Amino acid sequence: MRQQTHKRGRFTNKTVAIVAALALGGGGAAIIAANASAHGDKSGSDQQNSTVAAKAGTIQCPDVGQQLSDVPSKSRPEVDKNLAELDNQVAKAYQQMNQQGSNDAVLSKLNDDRSQTLDNIGSAMGGDNSQLQGMANCKWQEVANQAGQGQDGQQQGGDQQGGQQQGGDQQGGQQQGGDQQGGDQQGGEGANEVPGNAGGQAGNGPAQDDFVDITKVQPNVQQPPEAQGNGSSGTFSSECGVGDPGLRNSDNVIVAPGVGNGAHHMHDYVGSDKNDAFANNQTFEQGGTSCENQDDKSTYYWPVVRAQDGKDEADADQLGGGQEGNVGTILTPKSSKIEFKGNAQSKVAAMPKFLRIITGDAKAFTNGDKNANASWSCTGFEDRQLTDKYPLCPEGSSVTRTFDFQSCWDGQNIDSANHRDHVAFAGEDGSCPNGFKAIPQLVNTITYDVPANTPFAVDGFPEQLHKPITDHDDFINVMSEDLMNEAVDCINSGKQCG
Repeated sequence: MRQQTHKRGRFTNKTVAIVAALALGGGGAAIIAANASAHGDKSGSDQQNSTVAAKAGTIQCPDVGQQLSDVPSKSRPEVDKNLAELDNQVAKAYQQMNQQGSNDAVLSKLNDDRSQTLDNIGSAMGGDNSQLQGMANCKWQEVANQAGQGQDGQQQGGDQQGGQQQGGDQQGGQQQGGDQQGGDQQGGEGANEVPGNAGGQAGNGPAQDDFVDITKVQPNVQQPPEAQGNGSSGTFSSECGVGDPGLRNSDNVIVAPGVGNGAHHMHDYVGSDKNDAFANNQTFEQGGTSCENQDDKSTYYWPVVRAQDGKDEADADQLGGGQEGNVGTILTPKSSKIEFKGNAQSKVAAMPKFLRIITGDAKAFTNGDKNANASWSCTGFEDRQLTDKYPLCPEGSSVTRTFDFQSCWDGQNIDSANHRDHVAFAGEDGSCPNGFKAIPQLVNTITYDVPANTPFAVDGFPEQLHKPITDHDDFINVMSEDLMNEAVDCINSGKQCG
């Protein structure tokens, strides 16, 4: 049976109101026909409205990778290769429609290509197409604009269908899509106004109302549960630096092994210095590491953040970079804090070597918020966290990204077909689902000094419009057995180590 992996509620009012006018019933790709130039220059009345405007539409496509739960291990390499090809097909269609607008020929070819690729996936699984029914056809749908106005001119809600949404599985209340934490949070108001090019210099986002003044957000962070009698309250830290710019690439060895540019966006890497699409477990074990403790050869990687400053990066003409709408100056993190924490209900067990975990969803803008988990904030305001907004921080405060990883493991698998079912989030009280055991919880907090009066955006799949809700983080455990046991002993004994 497929294990649902709901995250533990961290916020009293979860910030998952997706403020875009995409009336989607499923996954898809959003197309913005922006009036901005490649460097975000505007003229005339356009200077008065920095939101990506007017013509927009969507290509609605089911997210096949998220829905596959039963793929034979021997079939996964071929299936992963074809899933990456589906992403490539959508990216190409997005680029064509972004230039041409709605185009039946482009859409027809996309559907034909997807049908063939889905047939390839079915063949790789021994001819079993039962999980693939209804996933071939993508549809074009017009929407008014990206900035939160639906076709009827009304603000659309968080489930992307215009209604109210639950404020998270644990909160139980409903909230309107545009009103978060009860505060006045219109991006661009007050001292922290969104300047200039909030539409993104490539014209595919982010939008002005993807930003919010953090000082106007109400505190929303819940205190973690206290450790019970058999709980584990220690922490183990690993210092691994902030990443070597020379190691950046647009691969994703977990989701698209063996496929170059499988992520369609750039990643920063710390830990292992061998992470690319063609790395394997032996590669990681034999490679070097940026971690101070050389027995930690784990790989920790996340999408880069770019200042929308109108400048070209070295990848401006490359796939994964400027060719796919990921533009602007890449910001090197100020710090990256890697901690492993305990469980309130039980002692933690050692992670298996080469365990793979992904937290967050790179396609959450079109998939919905079920797996959205990364949060944004500012130093000095850590008691207020945002899932679907970029924070505007006051002078002297740095932008933060926090990634809480799943901390329950099925006890058997180092990965699963959709890269989620083998791990789960603990409940609000810290308990793991039946059949799962507690493992050290990785928490990664990254800080950035963003240039004053400069919008910024996380890299992403081009059709995801650089929305903050698409943020995500990836981890492969390559600690030595001795180091992992040391971390477990530290956490279980309530110590602060590393």
